[in-house]
Amino acid sequence: MLAHQLWANAEVTSLIGGPFADEQIGQRLDREIASMNASGVQYWPIFLLENDQHAGCAGLRPYRLDQKIYELGFHLLPEFWGRGLAQEAGRAVISYGFEKLGAEALFAGHHPANSASSRVLAKLGFEFTHEEFYPPTGLEHPSYLLRRSIFYFPARKL
Repeated sequence: MLAHQLWANAEVTSLIGGPFADEQIGQRLDREIASMNASGVQYWPIFLLENDQHAGCAGLRPYRLDQKIYELGFHLLPEFWGRGLAQEAGRAVISYGFEKLGAEALFAGHHPANSASSRVLAKLGFEFTHEEFYPPTGLEHPSYLLRRSIFYFPARKL
Protein backbone atom coordinates (compact mmCIF):
# COMPACT_ATOMS: atom_id res chain seq x y z
CA MET A 1 0.00 0.00 0.00
CA LEU A 2 1.37 3.41 -0.98
CA ALA A 3 0.32 5.11 2.26
CA HIS A 4 2.17 2.50 4.29
CA GLN A 5 5.29 2.88 2.15
CA LEU A 6 5.24 6.62 2.88
CA TRP A 7 3.96 7.03 6.45
CA ALA A 8 5.68 3.99 7.95
CA ASN A 9 9.02 5.36 6.69
CA ALA A 10 10.99 6.72 9.66
CA GLU A 11 12.89 9.24 7.52
CA VAL A 12 9.68 10.69 6.05
CA THR A 13 7.79 10.91 9.33
CA SER A 14 10.47 11.53 11.96
CA LEU A 15 9.73 15.26 11.98
CA ILE A 16 5.91 14.94 12.02
CA GLY A 17 5.48 12.52 14.92
CA GLY A 18 6.10 9.18 13.17
CA PRO A 19 6.82 6.62 11.99
CA PHE A 20 3.24 5.48 12.19
CA ALA A 21 1.90 2.01 12.87
CA ASP A 22 -0.59 0.33 10.53
CA GLU A 23 -3.56 1.45 12.63
CA GLN A 24 -2.35 5.06 12.64
CA ILE A 25 -1.84 4.96 8.86
CA GLY A 26 -5.40 3.67 8.45
CA GLN A 27 -6.63 6.54 10.63
CA ARG A 28 -4.67 9.06 8.53
CA LEU A 29 -6.25 7.67 5.37
CA ASP A 30 -9.70 7.84 6.97
CA ARG A 31 -9.07 11.50 7.88
CA GLU A 32 -7.97 12.27 4.31
CA ILE A 33 -11.15 10.70 2.90
CA ALA A 34 -13.30 12.55 5.44
CA SER A 35 -11.53 15.83 4.61
CA MET A 36 -12.17 15.32 0.89
CA ASN A 37 -15.84 14.58 1.53
CA ALA A 38 -16.32 17.52 3.91
CA SER A 39 -14.06 20.21 2.42
CA GLY A 40 -12.95 19.06 -1.03
CA VAL A 41 -9.29 18.82 -0.01
CA GLN A 42 -6.86 16.09 0.92
CA TYR A 43 -3.25 15.03 0.38
CA TRP A 44 -3.09 13.63 -3.15
CA PRO A 45 -0.48 11.06 -4.24
CA ILE A 46 2.47 12.22 -6.34
CA PHE A 47 3.66 9.99 -9.18
CA LEU A 48 6.58 10.59 -11.54
CA LEU A 49 5.49 11.22 -15.12
CA GLU A 50 8.33 9.20 -16.65
CA ASN A 51 7.54 5.90 -14.91
CA ASP A 52 4.50 6.28 -12.63
CA GLN A 53 6.69 5.67 -9.57
CA HIS A 54 5.08 6.83 -6.31
CA ALA A 55 7.11 9.70 -4.84
CA GLY A 56 4.91 10.90 -1.98
CA CYS A 57 1.91 13.14 -1.48
CA ALA A 58 0.97 16.81 -1.36
CA GLY A 59 -2.23 18.67 -0.74
CA LEU A 60 -4.38 20.79 1.46
CA ARG A 61 -6.19 20.45 4.77
CA PRO A 62 -8.77 22.70 6.34
CA TYR A 63 -7.03 25.18 8.62
CA ARG A 64 -9.20 28.24 9.31
CA LEU A 65 -12.13 27.76 6.97
CA ASP A 66 -14.02 30.72 8.49
CA GLN A 67 -11.21 32.87 6.97
CA LYS A 68 -10.86 30.69 3.84
CA ILE A 69 -7.38 29.54 4.86
CA TYR A 70 -6.17 26.03 4.03
CA GLU A 71 -2.99 24.29 5.16
CA LEU A 72 -0.51 23.13 2.50
CA GLY A 73 1.70 20.12 3.10
CA PHE A 74 3.83 17.57 1.32
CA HIS A 75 5.59 14.34 2.23
CA LEU A 76 8.18 12.80 -0.09
CA LEU A 77 10.03 9.51 0.07
CA PRO A 78 13.77 10.07 0.76
CA GLU A 79 14.91 8.94 -2.67
CA PHE A 80 13.02 11.92 -4.13
CA TRP A 81 14.36 14.61 -1.80
CA GLY A 82 16.33 17.41 -3.45
CA ARG A 83 14.83 16.90 -6.91
CA GLY A 84 12.44 19.87 -6.90
CA LEU A 85 9.32 17.70 -6.54
CA ALA A 86 8.11 19.44 -3.36
CA GLN A 87 8.26 22.81 -5.08
CA GLU A 88 6.58 21.49 -8.23
CA ALA A 89 3.81 19.79 -6.25
CA GLY A 90 3.50 22.86 -4.04
CA ARG A 91 2.88 25.11 -7.05
CA ALA A 92 0.11 22.78 -8.27
CA VAL A 93 -1.51 22.68 -4.82
CA ILE A 94 -1.27 26.46 -4.47
CA SER A 95 -2.98 26.95 -7.83
CA TYR A 96 -5.74 24.55 -6.81
CA GLY A 97 -6.24 26.34 -3.50
CA PHE A 98 -6.52 29.81 -4.98
CA GLU A 99 -8.17 29.05 -8.31
CA LYS A 100 -10.54 26.18 -7.47
CA LEU A 101 -11.27 26.77 -3.80
CA GLY A 102 -11.09 30.57 -3.70
CA ALA A 103 -8.76 30.47 -0.70
CA GLU A 104 -7.77 33.82 0.75
CA ALA A 105 -4.50 32.41 2.10
CA LEU A 106 -2.56 29.19 2.54
CA PHE A 107 -0.83 28.24 5.78
CA ALA A 108 2.20 25.97 6.10
CA GLY A 109 4.46 24.94 8.94
CA HIS A 110 7.46 22.67 9.41
CA HIS A 111 9.57 21.08 12.11
CA PRO A 112 12.24 23.52 13.36
CA ALA A 113 14.99 21.14 12.19
CA ASN A 114 13.60 20.84 8.66
CA SER A 115 15.54 23.53 6.80
CA ALA A 116 14.70 21.95 3.42
CA SER A 117 10.98 22.62 3.95
CA SER A 118 11.79 26.17 5.00
CA ARG A 119 13.63 26.73 1.69
CA VAL A 120 10.80 25.20 -0.36
CA LEU A 121 8.21 27.41 1.33
CA ALA A 122 10.34 30.51 0.71
CA LYS A 123 10.67 29.59 -2.98
CA LEU A 124 6.89 29.19 -3.16
CA GLY A 125 6.41 32.71 -1.78
CA PHE A 126 5.32 31.89 1.77
CA GLU A 127 6.25 34.43 4.44
CA PHE A 128 7.10 33.56 8.04
CA THR A 129 4.35 34.78 10.39
CA HIS A 130 4.74 33.05 13.76
CA GLU A 131 5.65 29.95 15.75
CA GLU A 132 2.77 27.51 16.28
CA PHE A 133 2.54 24.52 18.62
CA TYR A 134 2.29 21.21 16.74
CA PRO A 135 0.94 18.50 19.09
CA PRO A 136 2.46 15.44 17.31
CA THR A 137 6.00 16.73 17.95
CA GLY A 138 5.33 18.77 21.09
CA LEU A 139 7.27 21.67 19.55
CA GLU A 140 6.67 25.17 18.30
CA HIS A 141 6.96 25.00 14.50
CA PRO A 142 7.87 27.92 12.22
CA SER A 143 4.66 28.88 10.45
CA TYR A 144 4.01 30.76 7.22
CA LEU A 145 1.27 32.29 5.09
CA LEU A 146 0.89 32.81 1.39
CA ARG A 147 -1.84 35.37 0.78
CA ARG A 148 -4.03 35.32 -2.30
CA SER A 149 -3.34 39.03 -2.88
CA ILE A 150 0.39 38.26 -3.27
CA PHE A 151 0.03 35.10 -5.36
CA TYR A 152 -2.98 35.71 -7.53
CA PHE A 153 -3.12 38.35 -10.21
CA PRO A 154 -6.23 37.90 -12.36
CA ALA A 155 -5.75 38.19 -16.11
CA ARG A 156 -6.75 41.54 -17.53
CA LYS A 157 -9.35 41.60 -20.26
CA LEU A 158 -8.24 43.33 -23.43
